[in-house]
Amino acid sequence: MTTLGYALLGLLAREPLSGYALTSQLKGRIGPFWSTTHSQVYPELSRLENGGLVAHRVVEQSDRPDKKVYSITAEGLKALKEWVTSPVEPRTTRDELVLRAHNAWVADPLEAAIFFREQERLHEERLSDYEIKREWMKREWGEDIRRADSSLFGNYAALRRGIIHERGYVEWCRWVADSLEHGTGGEAASEVDR
Repeated sequence: MTTLGYALLGLLAREPLSGYALTSQLKGRIGPFWSTTHSQVYPELSRLENGGLVAHRVVEQSDRPDKKVYSITAEGLKALKEWVTSPVEPRTTRDELVLRAHNAWVADPLEAAIFFREQERLHEERLSDYEIKREWMKREWGEDIRRADSSLFGNYAALRRGIIHERGYVEWCRWVADSLEHGTGGEAASEVDR
């Protein structure tokens, strides 16, 4: 099964959803760390259903065409549980920004610094959005975000990963820009340099 299949099972383990709602949830809840396209969702749902991991029911709508609402099956939940703790293959990271930094030595240092300052700003904005969402989660969901047996814990854990990622990116972009502006390896040694 594909990772997208497991992502869909994870969402359906929380609640039954239509294909459209699954696509929206993928963009909203999982989008920061796992991307997919609308056109990939329906074929994957079909594979999951053919494999007995999800089932659907048709919901009649008066003002629109009928829709299929998918639910995870017992077999799907079993597969999801097993997948969560199965070994993960190490993956090569593909990060265009890192590749650009790797080749920054050929660019005009001040132009490259401006580019990395802009990237720093963009990551600061995303970090700010995540931090606002974290405060909302704490306020709205309370201690449920800390209960490992709650689906809200998973939402919070994913958000915390996004926060840590964005903080690291902000620090790194700042370091690259400082280095390019000052022609040095940064103003002060970071934890990585020690």
